[in-house]
Parts: sequence; structure tokens; C-alpha cells
Amino acid sequence: MNVVASLSPDSPSRLLAREVLIGGPLSRGELSRRLGLSVASLTRLSKPLIEAGILQEGREVLEGGVGRPTRPLEVPGGTHRFVGIKLTGETASGVATDLRCQTLATAQEQLGSESVTDVVDAIAAVVDRLADGRPVDGIGISIGGKVDGDGTVLRAPFLHWRTVPLGDLVQERTGTPVTVENDVVALTVGEQWFGAGRGISNFAVLTVGAGVGYGLVINDRVIAPVDAGLGLVGHYPVDSAGPFCQEGHRGCAGAVLTMAAIRGQFRMATQEDCSYEEILERARNGDRIASLLVGNAGAALGTLIAAVANLTMVNLVVLSGEGVALAEVASEEISESIREHRDPEAAPVQLEREPTDFGQWARGAAAVAIQNSILGPTR
Repeated sequence: MNVVASLSPDSPSRLLAREVLIGGPLSRGELSRRLGLSVASLTRLSKPLIEAGILQEGREVLEGGVGRPTRPLEVPGGTHRFVGIKLTGETASGVATDLRCQTLATAQEQLGSESVTDVVDAIAAVVDRLADGRPVDGIGISIGGKVDGDGTVLRAPFLHWRTVPLGDLVQERTGTPVTVENDVVALTVGEQWFGAGRGISNFAVLTVGAGVGYGLVINDRVIAPVDAGLGLVGHYPVDSAGPFCQEGHRGCAGAVLTMAAIRGQFRMATQEDCSYEEILERARNGDRIASLLVGNAGAALGTLIAAVANLTMVNLVVLSGEGVALAEVASEEISESIREHRDPEAAPVQLEREPTDFGQWARGAAAVAIQNSILGPTR
């Protein structure tokens, strides 16, 4: 990736590589229209990228079905190797991907403790297993918390960390460039570059699981201020009669929609300690209390979706996270709540559901590393 790293941040070659990575394969004619460059300039700019194996010429096609055949530019599969790692309070879950962010291998290590040394040890072990004796072009690490542009974890509640220079520590240990990002921001990058948001200029991501997360893309740019790692959407009020959260807010998203919140409400109502999956299954089967709780959560999620769409005026909301099965079980309540909180003349909100395990979160981290390699630092 040295040929890209040497380019200035606003280099047309970086923009060319990004356009092909997100939208490819693309003909030079189409790229010329998108980037406002002549075909001759595109040929000149693409040459070093092709020689470095970042781009390649695809099979000949007739552009528009007529005329002379062209060879569109595309990102080659199987070239370069990136590692993405999702950190939780217990594990470092990793994936190795190619430049297209296609998963090549997975690995996981338990954390010996929450100490910085043990976490770095676990990350290094995952990277070593996923490298499999091959060079790694970049490492991306996603973590639930507040992260600055230098790769310092300013706050990570699940690890009880404050001001940890994680990027520098892992880079010193592995000798590989490291990008550290908030986990929801990283997942949003992955959706923008390789997922449901690919080719969409404006969309939002909402995640439901251990917490409630929110990511936003406007005019093809991921909105990622430092405060993106604070989980502020978890404080948004969604149910005026809902339970209180730890901060004393009644009916906020964090108190109503998380997996732990739904389990807690069910336990209070039935004195039974059921898993989140069991509660959803009971709701599917018509259990009265489970159906009521899950339906209320669905209505609250619809309120949150409508608020996001109303405030940002995006028409696509990607639903993800370990608890996203709620969107299937409570789909009617979600749809009704969205309609209730939207202007009847507003464009319909398109929902894309992306079930997410830790491997998908890690793939988002790899996407951040790929983005950093192609575009340079984006904060």
C-alpha cells in the first residue's frame, strides 16, 4: 500500500481508488463522469494503482451495449490482507479480509483481564493467527467507547479504560499500521463501503444489542465526531411510561431497547430469568407477557427510527446489532410507530436488517483499516 500512502490526502488517485472500491467495477467513461476527469487523466492516475495491485482491469464489456469494448476498473479479490478486531470486555474477535473486505479467516482470543497489557497481548495473538505467515497491510480495531483521531481510547466502559493509546501500543507490538475507531462508526463505514449502504449517499445505522448505537452518512461522508463514542442516542426518549436508565432518564432508548433491558423487564413481570432469544421466541409463539414487552420495544424502536429519519431526512435506515431480531418479531409495531411519527406525505423509510455477530463488527473494523489505507486519516 506504499504507493497510496505516499499520496496527498486530496490526491485524485485516492479518490479514484475510493470510487472503484465502493462502486466498481466501473468503466473509465463512467469514472470520468463521476470524478470530472478526462479519460486520459484516469488512465494516467490508474497506472500506479494497477501496478501496486490495488486496482485491476476486468473483462472486456460493451459500455452501454454498443461501441468499442472497454475493460472496467475493479478491485482485485484475494490481494492484500487486512485484519479487523472487535474488542469487548471479554474477547478480541478478529477477521482477516482482502481489499474487498471479503472474510478470509476468523480468530478469537479471550482477554486475560481488562488490563492494557493483557488486551494488547490478545490482539497480537489474533493478528498473528490471522496473518498466517503473510504480511498484513493494516489493522483495524473497533471498541465500544470514545476514540480520538490518534487511536487513543478516551473512554471504554466495557473495559473500564480511560486515555489508553491503544493504536500506538498495537502498532509498536505488530509493526503494522493500526486504526482504532468506535465500533458503531466502524460498522457504519463497513455498511457504506461494502454493505447495505453501498452507493447510497445518505443513510443511517441503528444498532441494538448490549447498547443502542447510531451511525450516520451524509453526502457520502461518515459523520464521526469524537462524541460519536458516547452512545448519545441511548439517551433519546422513546417511551414516556418506560423504565428509568442508570442516568435517571425515563423511557430512554438505552432503558427500553437493549437486550439486558428487555430481559430485566421480563424478569420483573414473570420472576423468570430467560435469555433474550427465549423471550423473542415466546413472543413469536403468542406468550402474552413476552408479546406485550416485545411489542412495546418494537414501538419504541419505531419511534427512534422515525426521529432519525425526521431529523436527518435520510430515507434508508440500516438496523443491525446482536439484538436486531427484535425488528423481525415486532415488525408490525415498528411500522405502525414509524407511520405515527412521520408526516403522511414524507417519503417511506426503507429499513434494511443486517444481523450482526462479532465477526461482522470485526469486518467493520477491517473496513476502517482499508479506508485509512486508501484515503489516509479521515478524522
